[in-house]
Amino acid sequence: MSAVRRPLVPAALFALPLVAGLLAATASPAGAATLPGPRPTPSLTCRGAGVDPGARVRYRAEILIDAPLDTVWKLQTDVERWPSWQAPVTTAERLDRGPLRPGAAFRWSVPVPPNPTPATRLEITSTVEQLRRHSCLRWTGPATGEGLHIDGVHVWNFTRTPHGVRVTTEETHPGPQVDADVPAATALLRQGLEGWLKDLKTTAESRAHQRP
Repeated sequence: MSAVRRPLVPAALFALPLVAGLLAATASPAGAATLPGPRPTPSLTCRGAGVDPGARVRYRAEILIDAPLDTVWKLQTDVERWPSWQAPVTTAERLDRGPLRPGAAFRWSVPVPPNPTPATRLEITSTVEQLRRHSCLRWTGPATGEGLHIDGVHVWNFTRTPHGVRVTTEETHPGPQVDADVPAATALLRQGLEGWLKDLKTTAESRAHQRP
């Protein structure tokens, strides 16, 4: 009897980074020096804290946005307006008031496609753990749906460059449900994370070009 597969988290939820370049031991002839493999890409951090180092499901992505950093930052931190520019986000609400800051919490939801169970909705409650204005964000929190529970960690970095703002994001998902099919879970996260970045770029650049 084949094992029943549990649903995987859609990529639009947390989005994780694939840490590129794991160190690999290379065989060498007797007496020859063993050359190290490529060094792993350091994980993103915000005020010294990063993603879950033990998570097997992770993804990292970045994009260059031709818009002012303030525009990009406001879009990303105005959580309640996410549904207006991110189609996968169906609801979003702050659980407190004021600007986004460490300790702030928000609840948001996204649809879960059939995989292989019937489609459902995933509700995520995120808490900001670290924040540096115009520089970085890190939040954590559970995502729950019918038959599914995931605790994710999501880090964002924002960097001014001569050509715009480079936004880099990394996320990890631990747990047996996603570990049951790491390639599929990672692929879903990749799709969602890259979609988020593309939506952020499109919206930020549109607003920047509308300015007089």
